[in-house]
Amino acid sequence: MEKKWALILGASSGFGGATAVALAHEGYEILGVHLDRQITMPKVNQIIKKIEKAGRKAVFFNVNAADAIKRNDILDEIKERFATNEHPQIHVLVHSLAFGTLKPYITKNPNDCITSSQMSMTLDVMAHSLVYWTQGLVQRELLAKNGRIFALTSAGSQTVIPNYGAVSAAKAALEAHIRQLAVELGGTGVTANAIMAGVTDTPAIRKIPGNELMLKSAEAKNPHGRLTLAEDVAKAISLLCKEEAGWISGNVIGVDGGEYIVNYIGEKVSKQIK
Repeated sequence: MEKKWALILGASSGFGGATAVALAHEGYEILGVHLDRQITMPKVNQIIKKIEKAGRKAVFFNVNAADAIKRNDILDEIKERFATNEHPQIHVLVHSLAFGTLKPYITKNPNDCITSSQMSMTLDVMAHSLVYWTQGLVQRELLAKNGRIFALTSAGSQTVIPNYGAVSAAKAALEAHIRQLAVELGGTGVTANAIMAGVTDTPAIRKIPGNELMLKSAEAKNPHGRLTLAEDVAKAISLLCKEEAGWISGNVIGVDGGEYIVNYIGEKVSKQIK
């Protein structure tokens, strides 16, 4: 049988890590791109072990996924690695890169607000890189027919969170890129969808100022009485990878247990949060 491969951008933790493990259990070999220092490498190794325990290969690259030179080097290496296989293609691409500047737009002190370079970097990493990776796969004939593309977005693409402006803009751009890719790749049977996860306790959210209140509020208003888990999102992506989901494309799909549609959490709960 043809081997199925998944390329996960941001594979070392959070949604990317959970999805890598989930897809391994569904029979996918995993190519992971991540950027970690020595102190967080043990967690990366744990994910690799889980993938291998599922009987799948785990090939990880510890580089900046937004670096054009590194991106092309990895894509060339993937092409070379696949050269000996009969059907060398990527069946699933997951974009789960979370690295951006969290600063306000407007401050009296020019040193305290976001700069042009920080804004550009945030959008390049968290949005535009999806387009560049997809281009690289298609141009090397590495993206399989009827493949799947997923990008992790958030409610922040539509709402305002303090200091989240640049990331919010990146998420909105990411959703626009998904729509465009869904149309341009539709003729090959490739689907592209944005996954809007509920508030999840990940390393990325812990970097947002006021994250504790955000986590408590989300848990309080979620109909299920708990936060979204990275594994919840990974399971949803696994379902959307199935052949039966081939007509679902160009969407922003909520995976939050109904959290986003709830605005009122009640006076009693509000007091507890405060």
